[in-house]
Amino acid sequence: MSPAVMPTVMVVPTGIGCEIGGYAGDAIPSARLLASASGCLITHPNVMNGASLYWVDPRIHYVEGFGLDRFASGDWHLRPVRRQRIGLLLDAGIEAELAQRQIQVAEGCRASLGLDIGPVITSDAPLEVSLERGESGVSWGCLGRPDALLRAGESLKQAGATAIAVVARFPDDVDSEQLAAYRQGSGVDALAGAEAVISHLLVRHLQIPCAHAPALAPLPLDPQLDPRAAGEELGYTFLACVLVGLSRAPGLVSTGACRPGDLTADQIGAIVVPQGALGGEAVLACLERQVPLITVDNPSVLSVTSDALALGPDGLRARSYSEAAGLLLALREGLAPESLVRPFQRRQAMG
Repeated sequence: MSPAVMPTVMVVPTGIGCEIGGYAGDAIPSARLLASASGCLITHPNVMNGASLYWVDPRIHYVEGFGLDRFASGDWHLRPVRRQRIGLLLDAGIEAELAQRQIQVAEGCRASLGLDIGPVITSDAPLEVSLERGESGVSWGCLGRPDALLRAGESLKQAGATAIAVVARFPDDVDSEQLAAYRQGSGVDALAGAEAVISHLLVRHLQIPCAHAPALAPLPLDPQLDPRAAGEELGYTFLACVLVGLSRAPGLVSTGACRPGDLTADQIGAIVVPQGALGGEAVLACLERQVPLITVDNPSVLSVTSDALALGPDGLRARSYSEAAGLLLALREGLAPESLVRPFQRRQAMG
């Protein structure tokens, strides 16, 4: 008999330029491997969104970052569903032709993939997204009209939507050095931080699954494009992966409404995070619960390491996601990971 499923959290923070997971869905192969090793993977849109590309795996649960933090903290449970009814929220700042492109993606997903999408609502004012970059190099952003976003989200929920896909008009910056570096595989995604602000606001306010896709003018052809960024250059929108991810995203349930079959924080068997990005709420909540931490060598602009947090021997270090998958299998089988390492350390008697 195979060992029991071991729910595992995978976090690759948004907008910090991770070598794996900092681009257009380039962490999906790693997520698939960890899902196979654990039998159940809880991860967030930054890991699974590949713009025009996506992957469906019933072992992978698509949970927006704020919802993932609340789950890891034990405030919310995750309820698997057969399908979500996805409301589409369009920014009033999107030009008519570009807005129609988003609607056509939704129509294509309805017709070709059988997704339940609707209604479609346009915000009552432009959302006014602006992009910023911190001194560390991390991307973030601001929303000029969060009130318009929340009103539109409330209207969609009242109209029967159980999940929300948001498309906001982002600034075009075709000539920027940061964009050029990203397209060639050496920069930080300038959009990611602002995207997180939008989805966090909605999930916090409505407690239903939400994810975001930016609306941008098509970019000129780049013959030197890095393969990790190529998923964003295949079509007019980034919406398809969001709709597919949300279509079976688990419901977000308050702890008092838990019922059999829900995923709860006390079921988490491990959390897998880049070595330099350990300061997030989900990581700290899991450490407080003494959930095994697996850190992966996945460089980014951050340097919040296990040494910086004084974790000592409590964290397991992996040089790659394939090595992290091996550690997950060991934990799932009930093996002490140290038994797989040589030289084998001798236990000393306590005096």
